[in-house]
Amino acid sequence: MAGPTSLLFKQNPTLAKSLATFSAMPGGSEGKTIVLGGDGRYFSPEASQIILRIAAGNGIKHVILGQDAILSTPAVSALIRALKTDGGILLTASHNPGGPDEDFGIKFNISNGGPAPEEVTNSIHKITEDIKEYKLVQLPDLDLSKTGEFQHGPLKVTIVDPVSHYIQLLKSIFDFDMIKNWLHTTSPKPTVLFDALNGVTGPYGRAIFVDELGLDESSIQNCIPKPDFGGSHPDPNLTYAHDLVARVEKEQIEFGAASDGDGDRNMIYGAGAFVTPSDSVAIIADWAEKAIPYFKSGVKGLARSMPTSGAIDIVAKAKGLEVFEVPTGWKFFGNLMDAGRLSICGEESFGTGSDHIREKDGVWAIVAWLSILAAANKEKAGSGINDVLMKHWKKYGRSFFSRYDYEQVDSEGAEALMDNLRKLFASSDFVGSELKATSSDTSFKVAEADDFAYTDPIDGSVSTKQGLYIKFADGSRIIFRLSGTGSSGATVRLYVEKYSQNESEYGLDAQVGLKPLIEVALDVSKLKEYTKRDKPDVITVSKRI
Repeated sequence: MAGPTSLLFKQNPTLAKSLATFSAMPGGSEGKTIVLGGDGRYFSPEASQIILRIAAGNGIKHVILGQDAILSTPAVSALIRALKTDGGILLTASHNPGGPDEDFGIKFNISNGGPAPEEVTNSIHKITEDIKEYKLVQLPDLDLSKTGEFQHGPLKVTIVDPVSHYIQLLKSIFDFDMIKNWLHTTSPKPTVLFDALNGVTGPYGRAIFVDELGLDESSIQNCIPKPDFGGSHPDPNLTYAHDLVARVEKEQIEFGAASDGDGDRNMIYGAGAFVTPSDSVAIIADWAEKAIPYFKSGVKGLARSMPTSGAIDIVAKAKGLEVFEVPTGWKFFGNLMDAGRLSICGEESFGTGSDHIREKDGVWAIVAWLSILAAANKEKAGSGINDVLMKHWKKYGRSFFSRYDYEQVDSEGAEALMDNLRKLFASSDFVGSELKATSSDTSFKVAEADDFAYTDPIDGSVSTKQGLYIKFADGSRIIFRLSGTGSSGATVRLYVEKYSQNESEYGLDAQVGLKPLIEVALDVSKLKEYTKRDKPDVITVSKRI
């Protein structure tokens, strides 16, 4: 078809095919209500106009749309659940770069507010393989800048403020007065810096830190959503959030935090202390009942993705709580939450959340840490991030953890790396063997080696080939995962973890504590040989400065 659809194909063929979502909606699309919004990346307003036309052509009755096509991923999940809609469409490629030549994505969330399960996404993919026509209504562009209720051809459209509902949700979860009291009555006042990386959480950050908590504008930066994220990579880690890290260290800021492009990930960083996502979710779980009113009645259960360190498992055991190890993907947590068996969970990829919605929630995690620090200062004045970390490790031990990301690796080499490891694991003498570090006499005895598989305890579904892992006799682990094996290259992720109850080690940089294990991982996988890389693009690691 000519006009808008031709533009759609020209700008982003993947988006055009992904609009098969309407055909794959559970129960069909006729008469349904959906939420629509995104992270503000390039082409989002234009895509929203096209989606409205196709929604009208496919019988959708009502679209709830974020003003200027803006809604964070957690805010979409919250609206779906609060308004009991039939699902939502998110225009996001999460923490990937934006702009005319960068990533654009479309994601479908179902009526519980969480990511669509595999049967739905498989159906969408199958439909995209044989698209012959689009149903749409030729409608003029709708002014997305004005909130209110509009009749748009056969379609009812409600444009909402993207921030207000979500802020009210957070205020029902956390004690903002306690946080505000800590920030304003402590002498000297704690210093704070939030960096939205020019992603969707800019308006949310301003509403929380400036409007609600009464901090100065200097406490926030990069808080205007931009189509290209200001030319940056909106991924909240030590590599891409370097401006935050530099300013925190230069000004010795006590609490720094960043969120990603669509608002579902976070990084906590104070002067001299980086909190790994694995430690973060464990500490939130430990403090939840004391620091967060939402959990005053108790925590139902805890969970982590398989590559995430076992720090939260130790908290669960101490508290007598059920704990789950699931594949990477938030939908696995959602099943457990819907069954009433999970309250707090996290992924080592900077995703942390709870059962208040069915998505990971970066801003929620940031406010959770503010709550923890406020509560910690009630117990001991002057407690900062380092104090909270050290107190946790002394109580539970420390899980040293690091992740190496090798991005845009040749797909053939990446696949060969994984195939070689599978063959190694299958050999009769691998389990029980000793793997020796290259620069010392340290060795690790292989206790188990396999490809992680998961049987969902709620619906019985089975997920296989979720990551190759080696467990050693001392409890250490190394894990290899592969993603994005298309024409643009693959990402190889290496995870290393070592548990210690030796207090003399707690202050070490994780790279020091993990060095022998990292050497073993690189050697056993022949990672440099297969990837042709001498070093990773991104390292996620505890940082002591």
